[in-house]
Amino acid sequence: MGSLPFTTTDLQTSTSGVKSSPTLLCTPLMGTTVDQMLMEMQKAKDIGADVVEIRLDCLRNFSPRQDLGTLIKQSPLPTLVTYRPIWEGGQYEGDENKRQDALRVAMELGASYIDIELEVAHDFNNSIYGKKPDNFKVIVSSHNFHNTPSAEAIGNLVARIQATGADIVKIATTALDITDCARIFQIMVHSQIPTVGIVMGERGLISRILSPKFGGYLTYGALEAGAISAPGQPTAKDLLDLYNFRLIGADTKFYGIIGKPVGHSKSPLLFNAAFKSVGLNAIYLHFLVDDVEKFFNTYSTPDFGGTSCTIPHKEAALKCMDEIDAIAKKIGAINNIVRRADGKLIAFNTDYIGAISAIEDGLRGLNGATPAAASPLAGKLFVVLGAGGAGKSLAYGAAQKGARVVVANRTFERAKELADKVGGHAMTLEEVENFHPQEGMVLANTTSVGMKPKIDLTPLPKHALKHYCLVFDAIYTPKDTRLLREARDTGAVIVYGTEMLIRQGFEQYKNFTGLPAPEELFRQLMEKHA
Repeated sequence: MGSLPFTTTDLQTSTSGVKSSPTLLCTPLMGTTVDQMLMEMQKAKDIGADVVEIRLDCLRNFSPRQDLGTLIKQSPLPTLVTYRPIWEGGQYEGDENKRQDALRVAMELGASYIDIELEVAHDFNNSIYGKKPDNFKVIVSSHNFHNTPSAEAIGNLVARIQATGADIVKIATTALDITDCARIFQIMVHSQIPTVGIVMGERGLISRILSPKFGGYLTYGALEAGAISAPGQPTAKDLLDLYNFRLIGADTKFYGIIGKPVGHSKSPLLFNAAFKSVGLNAIYLHFLVDDVEKFFNTYSTPDFGGTSCTIPHKEAALKCMDEIDAIAKKIGAINNIVRRADGKLIAFNTDYIGAISAIEDGLRGLNGATPAAASPLAGKLFVVLGAGGAGKSLAYGAAQKGARVVVANRTFERAKELADKVGGHAMTLEEVENFHPQEGMVLANTTSVGMKPKIDLTPLPKHALKHYCLVFDAIYTPKDTRLLREARDTGAVIVYGTEMLIRQGFEQYKNFTGLPAPEELFRQLMEKHA
């Protein structure tokens, strides 16, 4: 099941496709009583949803005519009624005729939509033929909880759904890889009838957010994080506030961060707020990527503007690039990829600029102003813990500024390899504790020791920190790591990982958009959310 590359022609159809109205945001109601659902409806309206999905299979005691009457009449929003059976991933185990009767009652009582499963849709649609109220629509749905079939198989499925007399086609598949979403995007763009296309699971998140770009009829957003009705469903609030759902259209450019894991990244928060603040028609997403090469080959449209790149792809992504910035090439790790207008992928490393400029500012505060031309790092002994992507960035950046670099790593070979590249000295992490040839050294931790959830760990014991005048920690979850707290106690200047994050973000924003970054906005957001 290879993914076809998603090409420009696929996108061009979306602007001239059948559906011009914006994608609706539907919030599923999972209450177990009618009263709970009525409260949830009000909440959905307050958040900004367009439609509520009444999941009848969640109700504990359900008497169709009475309960549907209450729910449909009292709903402040249009209603979509679903009574999902066990065999299609729902909770209903009772008599099939009773289930379909309840959906017919919903139609009669004024529901805007009902959702019926493909397996029984033919007979169901025949049973209501000629009785459908104006403005009432039948969604015929198919759920695949195992994978996402080939483009051809999905096309055949759409034809089968259309043949049942569906007003709206709904296909939900499961993402085994983020490139699976491309096949659903293609179907949505080319479909001649309103279509809901969703790829479930975390790797499918972008299918839900980008639905308006590819002409999806509606997408689902949960009322709260705990109340999702399908795997990988974002909250309605995140869709609207974090991803600027209402601003996404056919010609919206998309960017994102590739990583694994990636859901914890704060980058979408920063970039989406920044794009919105200057009116840029662009969106920034979380991309959970397993195979970098497959990802870039699949998403190759001009509308895909590039990505930030985090663990574990900073080195693997190098081989997919058309051009690599000279400094990034020397470091051997990248964190920023831009797709130029000619389609070429250009890579940068902005980590080192972010971290080094923050450390320099910290040292300037300590020593008073140094001549603008000279870096306060010049001549300093600079100890880097870790030899991965971030370690390389810091070692290279410090060496470039004239520091004498020491690289310490768990495996000595990796430390030596990096130290040799920057003309430095190598050692193991154990040796750092007793290493203090002089006072006033600079320490930069790029290992994950002390990162959430193991926040009580530190890469270096407190007594060893007194030999450093400045300590930087690349970790930013939590912001105030044990290493930084103990360094502060010993009197060192500390530099937070959030500084590196914010400053490398400024550079990436510049690379993506050609505009200066809204620095104040980035800082406010990090302050609020870090």
